[in-house]
Amino acid sequence: MMHLSFKIIRRLYFVATQREFCSSKHSIFEQFSRKFRTMATSSHSKIIGVCQMTATNKKEDNIQVCSKLIKAAKDKNCEMVFLPEACDYIGESKEETLAMSESLDEYLLKTFCNLAKENEIWLSLGGIHVRVGGEKLQNTHIIIDATGNIVAKYEKSHLFDVNLPEQGIRLMESDYVLPGQTIVPPVETPVGKVGLSICYDMRFPELSLTLAGMGAEILTFPSAFTYVTGAAHWETILRTRAIESQSYVVAAAQTGSHNKKRISWGHAMIVDPWGTVIAHCSEDMNIATAEINLSYVQMLRESMPIWSNRRNDLYRMLLPKLHEEKEYKWGNTVINPESIVCKTSQCLAFVSRMSILPGHVVVIPLRNVKKLSELNTEEMCDMFSLIQRIQSAFEACYNISSNTVYFKDGCQFTGRPG
Repeated sequence: MMHLSFKIIRRLYFVATQREFCSSKHSIFEQFSRKFRTMATSSHSKIIGVCQMTATNKKEDNIQVCSKLIKAAKDKNCEMVFLPEACDYIGESKEETLAMSESLDEYLLKTFCNLAKENEIWLSLGGIHVRVGGEKLQNTHIIIDATGNIVAKYEKSHLFDVNLPEQGIRLMESDYVLPGQTIVPPVETPVGKVGLSICYDMRFPELSLTLAGMGAEILTFPSAFTYVTGAAHWETILRTRAIESQSYVVAAAQTGSHNKKRISWGHAMIVDPWGTVIAHCSEDMNIATAEINLSYVQMLRESMPIWSNRRNDLYRMLLPKLHEEKEYKWGNTVINPESIVCKTSQCLAFVSRMSILPGHVVVIPLRNVKKLSELNTEEMCDMFSLIQRIQSAFEACYNISSNTVYFKDGCQFTGRPG
């Protein structure tokens, strides 16, 4: 008979109970996840398609591939299809890349607008080369609606620049690409509010969190990811962006060998807000589909309220820099776009020229109402959330610990109700 010391017995008991606890904990989380998936009924679901292709420097061939993918998505009842970065072409040199670029009113974009209209489907062109003059272009993500109209465009803000002379490595996107300067507010689409990014942007969580804070339910990262970095980081980063933002993540991708110098990782995928890969492309040209359920996003955010649990007293909520081309009116006054501090889906914040104190910020609802009591719950929550963000920005900027917030209700001297 084997005799065990008390310490050994206690240790064995501890290991056994820990295994039981870990198994139980794993089961609890699995049940938690399944509960959300069951509650998120398919009646609210929309189908989307994420695409994978191997673009070359033959632009017309690439368009034909995109056309086939779009039609395949339509056949699968998709309401929106996502194409990868450089879906127009991948040049073999800087000079060729610049020479092949087009402006927004030329053949390429008109062709894609026609494809959207013919197939009655929304398109995400994950990044096309837009000529801006001189020796530069912009990597531009464009959204086209089902009637063939361009509804949004975003210029890639984080450029992939790696210069390691001692290793003979130089990959400088900034040599021929101008970086974007603004964050585009999430785009209202039939499948949800879509936040726009491109490839290397995914490595900067600040952009994703800002877009989610602005109301994005789906984040897009159309890419032409390098093979080495893709093998190491692609899926990990995408799942992380989904979990931390509690949003769907859609990542269309380039795959395979484009030319003698360039190979892309591929593995286009869709990730749900829980961090689970729910659709994934196999090798070569392909399309994968998944259901997007916005009620699932809402329930997850309510049950795990990370947005309200954030410590904005320790780290400041980011305020996006916006370039507003649309004009807004405040009574009889047209608000100068340069005066706009921030815009959400429900409210607008701007610096008033007719201010009581110089430079004070006015927050107004986008919907014209006569009294605060006429605002709905979503508008009220959005207004107070925006006020909180502006307060945090002011405190950080001016190194202060308090702000004065006051409300005006009813008809004002400007003639604007509310």
